[in-house]
Amino acid sequence: MLLFACASGLSVANVYYAQPLLDALAADFGISLAAVGAVITATQVGSVLALVLLVPLGDMLSRRGLMLGQLAALVLALCWVCVAGSAAAMMAGMLAVGMLGTAMTQGLIAYAASAASEQERGRVVGAAQSGVVGGLLMARVFAGLVADLAGWRGVYAASAAIMLALGVLLWRALPKSRAPAAADAATTTGAGAGAAAAGAAVSYTALLASSFALLRHNRVLQVRGAIALLMFAVFGTFWSALVFLLSAPPYAYSHTAIGAFGLVGLAGALAAARAGHWADQGRAQPASAAALALMTAAWLPLAMAQHSLPALIIGILALDLGVQALHVTNQTLILRTAKTDHSRLIGAYMMFYALGSGAGAIAATHVHAMAGWNGACLLGGALSLAALAFWASTTKVASPDCKSGRTNLEWPDQINVLQQQRDKNP
Repeated sequence: MLLFACASGLSVANVYYAQPLLDALAADFGISLAAVGAVITATQVGSVLALVLLVPLGDMLSRRGLMLGQLAALVLALCWVCVAGSAAAMMAGMLAVGMLGTAMTQGLIAYAASAASEQERGRVVGAAQSGVVGGLLMARVFAGLVADLAGWRGVYAASAAIMLALGVLLWRALPKSRAPAAADAATTTGAGAGAAAAGAAVSYTALLASSFALLRHNRVLQVRGAIALLMFAVFGTFWSALVFLLSAPPYAYSHTAIGAFGLVGLAGALAAARAGHWADQGRAQPASAAALALMTAAWLPLAMAQHSLPALIIGILALDLGVQALHVTNQTLILRTAKTDHSRLIGAYMMFYALGSGAGAIAATHVHAMAGWNGACLLGGALSLAALAFWASTTKVASPDCKSGRTNLEWPDQINVLQQQRDKNP
C-alpha cells in the first residue's frame, strides 16, 4: 500500500506541475494570460483520453506489465515537454503527460481496490488516495522550487529522472501478475449488460464498450460523477486563479512561495483517509453533506484573500478538506456497486473529474482576466453551491448503504421487483 500510494502520488504530480508555472509558460511561448489556462486543459484532455482508452486495460491485461509500460512512455513524454520549442509542441507534450500520468495513477488505485476486501475497501481507497493528494499538492511545491532554480523546463527534466527511478523500483518490487480473468473483464453492471463466458477472449473494443455501458446504467456512478464534475471544477478554478493572485502585488511571490501554498492543502490527505473509514461505516451521506458545506463556506475567507494572508490559508484548508473527503466518499460508493470492473468504474468516474478540472481551469483564467480575483471567487462559490444543491436533490434518488455495499439503484433486477410491488400495491 505504501508503494502504491507513493507511486500514485508521483504519477499524478506530473499532471499538476504546470499550474504554478502558467505565468512562466505564457511568457516563454507568447501566450496571453487569458488563454494560458489551455495548458491545464490540455493535460485534462489527456486525462480524459486515458480514462477512456487506457485505464480500462487494467481489467484485461497484467497490471504489472501495463504499469511499467505506461511509466516508460510517461518518461518519454516528460522529456518531450522539456525540449519543446513551440507552443504547439508543448501542448502536445502536456496532453501526453496528462494521459499517461492519469493512466498510471488510476490504474494503481483500481489495483488496490480490487485487492481489498469489501469491508475495508473504503479504508484502502482512502489510503491510496492520500498518496494522490500528497502528490497533487506537493507537485506545486516541487514545481515552484525547481522553476526558480532551473526554469520551468528543469521541472519536467527532474520529473523524468524521478519517474525513471520509480520504474526501477516498481520493476523490482511488484510481484508478477496474470491478466484478470476474461469473465471479470467482460462483466458490466447495469441493465442490458452481458458477460462473456469464463475464459473467453475479450476484445479491446468490447472492453471500451462495457465502460460506456457502466456510464449509461449505473445510477450511483452518474450521480456521484456529476457531483465530482462540479467539485473539481471548483478545485480547478481556485488553483488556476491563485497563481495570478500571488504573483501580482501586494504579494508578488516567487514560484517557490506560490508552490508552497500546496503544503497548506496537505490536510486534505487526512480527510481522504478518514472519509473512506466513514463510508465503510455507512455514513457516506453525512460525510458528503459536511464536505460540500465546507467546500462552499471556504469561498468566504477566500474572497478576502487579496488583503489577508490568514484568510487565504483558512480558505485553502477548508476547500481542500471538503474536496478530498468528498472525492474518496464518491469513489468508495461507486466501487461498492460491483465486485469486479474496478478499473472501468474508476476510469468512468474520473472522466467527470478530468472534465471538471479542465473546464474550471479555462473558465478561471478567462474570468480572472475580465473580473480579477473577485470574479474567480464568485465563479468558485457558484459552482460550490450548484454541487451542494445537486447533492441535496439526489439524496432521495440514490441513498447508498455503504456498510452493506448495496444501493437502491444498484441492481436492475431489484428495481424491477420493487416497481412490480408498487404497481400491485399503489
